[in-house]
Formats: sequence, structure tokens, C-alpha cells
Amino acid sequence: MTTTVGGMTNSADLGLIGLAVMGRSLALNIADHGSTVAVYNRSPERTDEFLAGEASDTSIVGVHSVDDLVGTLQRPRIIVLMIKAGAPVDQQIESLTPLLDPGDIIVDAGNSQFTDTERRAASLGEHGIRFIGMGVSGGEDGARYGPSLMPGGSAEAWPHVREVFTAIAATADGEPCCEWVGSGGAGHYVKMVHNGIEYGDMQVIAEAYDILQRGLGLDAPTMQPIFERWNAGRLDSYLIEITAEIMGAVDADGTPLVDRVLDAAEQKGTGKWTVVASLDQATPTTLVAEAVYARIVSAMVNERRLAAATLTGPAGVIDDDPDDVIADLEDALYASKIVSYAQGFMLFEAASDEFGWDLDSGTIASLWRAGCVIRSRFLADITAAYRADPDISNLLHDGFFHDALTKAEPGWRRTVARAVCAGIPVPAYSSALAFYDGFRSQRLPANLIQAQRDSFGAHTYERVDEPRGRFFHTDWER
Repeated sequence: MTTTVGGMTNSADLGLIGLAVMGRSLALNIADHGSTVAVYNRSPERTDEFLAGEASDTSIVGVHSVDDLVGTLQRPRIIVLMIKAGAPVDQQIESLTPLLDPGDIIVDAGNSQFTDTERRAASLGEHGIRFIGMGVSGGEDGARYGPSLMPGGSAEAWPHVREVFTAIAATADGEPCCEWVGSGGAGHYVKMVHNGIEYGDMQVIAEAYDILQRGLGLDAPTMQPIFERWNAGRLDSYLIEITAEIMGAVDADGTPLVDRVLDAAEQKGTGKWTVVASLDQATPTTLVAEAVYARIVSAMVNERRLAAATLTGPAGVIDDDPDDVIADLEDALYASKIVSYAQGFMLFEAASDEFGWDLDSGTIASLWRAGCVIRSRFLADITAAYRADPDISNLLHDGFFHDALTKAEPGWRRTVARAVCAGIPVPAYSSALAFYDGFRSQRLPANLIQAQRDSFGAHTYERVDEPRGRFFHTDWER
């Protein structure tokens, strides 16, 4: 029988603070795998409700104070935070620090910004307290039955938590989707980029839906088998799967429910963080950026309705053969997805160099194969690419993805052209294609930009007929 305890010492393997949906699910998952979990929530009623409900007849015990939580734990004490990111995490750490001893471990399993994790790890390290920032993906079901876990921070803490976290993680090909990714804020950085890529995946699917709906005039029930067919092939993924399910859902009157959902997408900030981080690292994540901006434009509901009544443009109709349009659309979605992931892994390389994390792209890709929102067959291909050549400079150079882009490129271009001519916005497809064309260009017009910079600001320039690193200035207005 699960109970609330007070003053009981050395009875629990680890503690967990925060009993919202994710915290409850994670506690139950840990208990299912043989650990005794002491749980605390700042609202005692929520703790008691949890113990009397879902957590009854488990190894979970509840406490009503942080002091009691610390007192129940075996040493080194391990405390997992599943609370709102930002100030609440700092406040909770501040209350815990005086109660802990050197060698104890705090694990922040929320969606914290990696810079906060870096700061907290350094600060707690001064007290001898080991800190882990761990990305958790998979939502409520993932946390309950097998999430993707991305831990990073104090490497000395990892041996003490490895067994419990690998036990509760999802598995892919017999491997747990949980592995140490690096020091400092590496774990939350990896989760941040995961979420940015998730924004991109959702946007490329939404653009396909828009073309099918507006361009071809298909309704949701007609689109459902298209997404189901895509999910049976190279686009097999959780997000395509749930998109097919969404197309089949109906409202009380039989109307497709998706048609009743307001077209204003919300966001919690991790996509924006990814874009800002990419700017800091001078690494293009153009598709994720466009996905973030597309959500911002979608939220401008009143402005868009006004503009729809006043601004002119094509009617949004695509007159080409529907089978050809759908086949090309699959190519555009797949090719854009390849570019988005290639950009994400470029960002990992840049951040690893900047922060000294030694991030392993193959390991990161393997963590996402199951348990998380972006899980897909596609990630097994990425894992294989990096395991075959860990030093590959860019995913687009891998033979598998090079060939995939070569085959998809014509349909990708036709899709963007059709959408532009029909007046259907495809910011993800078009930005991915623009990056692809820029990346494969031996020469870009940036020479003119640099000449302009030198002309108005004497910023100097390098010459193609001189070694790199030699700079010149010209008086262009002679």
C-alpha cells in the first residue's frame, strides 16, 4: 500500500518533485522498474490524490515537505525535478541546496534552457552537488511507458543514475534510447534541437496538408489514406501516423474535427531557442526558423482575415494531375525533412566545438529512434550514416541521403513551383530548397555583398586569387 511518510530515513532510491502529468507518469515508470520513489509536490493535496489513485499499490511513497523528501533518500541522494522551467527550478534548487551533501545529485528533467543548465551545474558544483540536465521526450505516454532521455551535466553523476534511466527508457533495436550526451548543458541543448526539428517536421506535414486541401480540394477523409500510405513507406513516423488519425476524427455532427480547429498554432519557445542558438553559432537552421515564423504568422488571425479580404493573389488551385501532385509532394516532404535534420546535426557539430561537449551525432540520432515525438524510420537511416562514418562533415554527403535527395529533387522543385504559382505558402519546402541550392553552389553572390561592405564601411575583403586570410581594401568610388 502506498503511503505518505515523514521522518523516515534511507527508504527511497530517489526522489521526484513535481506531480503534474509528466512527473506522475515518470514516477510510475520508475516504480514499475523496481525503484522506490519518494514524491513531493508543493500542493500536498496533489500528492495525496496521486497516492490514493494511480500510485496506490506501488513502491511510491509521498512526503509533504522538502526536508522529509531529503530525509527519505538513500545516499548519494538523487532528486529529479519535473517542474516548470525558469525561476521555479532556481527556487527549488535554492531550497534543496542547504539540505544536501557533497556528492548528492539533482536531475532537472524539465524543458530548461541549456544556458540555465550550464549556470546551475557550475553553481551547484561549487557546493559539491552534482547536476544533470536531462531532456525528456515522448509526452505523457512516453514518460509513463518509455521516453527518449538525453542526460548531460556532471559526468560523475551518470554511473549513479544510469541503471534507473536506461531501464525506463524506450528501446530501439534492443538499445535503450538513453545515453550520456555531454557535460554542462549538453542534455538540454540536444533536447532543444530535438524540439526545433519537431517544429520543422510538423510544418512540412502542415504544408503537405495545405496543398492537398487548398490546391487539390481534398477533404480530410480523402487525405487520410494518403497519410496512411506515406506512413507505410519512407515517411514512417509518429507525426505522420497521428496526422492520419487526425484526418479520420469527426465532430459530433460528422464534420472532420480538424476543420473546426482554429488555425493559430501556439508555441512554448524551444523552437525559438533553437533558431537563436543557430544564429549564435553562425549555423543555418533555416527550415526550423521558417517553422517558427509560420506559427507566428498563423497567430495573426485577425490581421490575416483582414488581408484575405483586401490583398490580391492566385486562387490557390493546382490544376495538375492529382496523382502527380501527390507523388511530388511526398518527395518535397521527404527532401525538406532531410535538409532540416542535416541542419540540426550541423548545429550539434558547431555547439560541440564551441562548448567542448564532444557530442556524438550517431548517439544522438539513436536516442530519437523511439519514445519521442520525432521518432521515425528516418532516424535509423541517420544513425546508420553516422555509425558508418562518424567523421562525416555533413549528412548531405552520406551516400544514402545524397541518393535520396537526387531522386526527390525534381518532385521537390515542382512542388515549390506549383505552390508559388497557386499562392499557397510553403516556407519550409522553399527555404529547404534554397539552402540546398546554396549549399551546392560553388560560387554565391556574396562577393558583391562583401564589396558593398568594403565600399561603404571599409570592411575589407579577401580575393579568390590570393591565399585565405589576406585582406584588401579598395576605394570603390574613384
